[in-house]
Amino acid sequence: MSAPRIHIIAFDLPFPPDYGGATDIFHKIRSLHDLGVEITLHVFLYKGKMPAPALEALTHKTFYYYRRTWVNPFWGTTPFVVNTRNSKALLANLLKDNDPILFEGLHTTAYLQHPEIQQRITVVRAHNVEHNYYRALGFAERRWIKQKFFFLEAQRLQQFEPILNKATAIAGISPMETAYLQSTYGHTHYIPAFHSNNDVASLTGKGEYVLYHGNLSIPENDNAAIYLASKVFPLLSQSCIIAGSNPSQMLQKAVTKYAHIQIKANLTADEIFTLVRNAHVNALVTFQSTGIKLKLLNALYRGRHVVANTPMVEETGLENLCQVSDEPKLMADQIKNCFLTPFTEKDIEHRTKTLGATFNNKINAGKLLQLLHP
Repeated sequence: MSAPRIHIIAFDLPFPPDYGGATDIFHKIRSLHDLGVEITLHVFLYKGKMPAPALEALTHKTFYYYRRTWVNPFWGTTPFVVNTRNSKALLANLLKDNDPILFEGLHTTAYLQHPEIQQRITVVRAHNVEHNYYRALGFAERRWIKQKFFFLEAQRLQQFEPILNKATAIAGISPMETAYLQSTYGHTHYIPAFHSNNDVASLTGKGEYVLYHGNLSIPENDNAAIYLASKVFPLLSQSCIIAGSNPSQMLQKAVTKYAHIQIKANLTADEIFTLVRNAHVNALVTFQSTGIKLKLLNALYRGRHVVANTPMVEETGLENLCQVSDEPKLMADQIKNCFLTPFTEKDIEHRTKTLGATFNNKINAGKLLQLLHP
């Protein structure tokens, strides 16, 4: 029996898997490869990224296309994220066979309604409800020109979104997105986020510090770090670490007021994971309840106690694995209580059971393959 074959169109190079979208795509490819799927991968390159042999080793063929980022982002009614990923070479490569196609994100759906593509099985992986995500980016952005772009892009994405009616199926990344897409378009299935973890690797006992980690060059994460540094961490006596790339001057200024709070900037992924594992508490805050935060999964698989706010855990199915609070003083009190409580083997067993029931990469790759090869 021949191996099942599929196309995957990635909106960005998913190697190294150093942020949420790339992590989901890379570990999806890895998991499908482990099931014996023959993958033809199509990747849009930008921001100086180069072809990745480690990625090519997991695929039958890999094609690269340069994203047309010179397009005026304020021009036209098609979303900029779609309009810059409509390569004619991509269409020609897709039309060389009749294999099913997985579109990673609304970003890659420029050819979803092409007449010949419509004869194929097509699945769109919804990484977010994109217009909600871009609108939230707009509210988080401090630079007025980028804020204007995000609000315009949110409007265009909302108008463009009904193209999802053209897909054979939609694969939602979280229960919240899945519920919205199912009620709006139907034919939506919950396929949880793919991730780098195979087993819960949390340490027992106690750590010495509280950690927040995230890509601080993203305004949403920078705002979360500023919130913790100015409203929550000052209420603690324990050492507090904020780890991530490119912290803003505003964040650095907020941290300099307190001797027990420090920033560790521009660390490697391994260094971040070491910090996550050795912390006693991973404090995770977001003000944008879209998708699922891979940092939450990593903290639960690798760290000890997790204290989070509601938007971080809402409708993820992971609420009972975290202490949840939306008030600075209550969050600080929860963190203090965690320092009185060693992390135990029983806690690890509970996590293993809860996470394994939903976030098993092999099982979820099988569910996705059933959509592509029904």
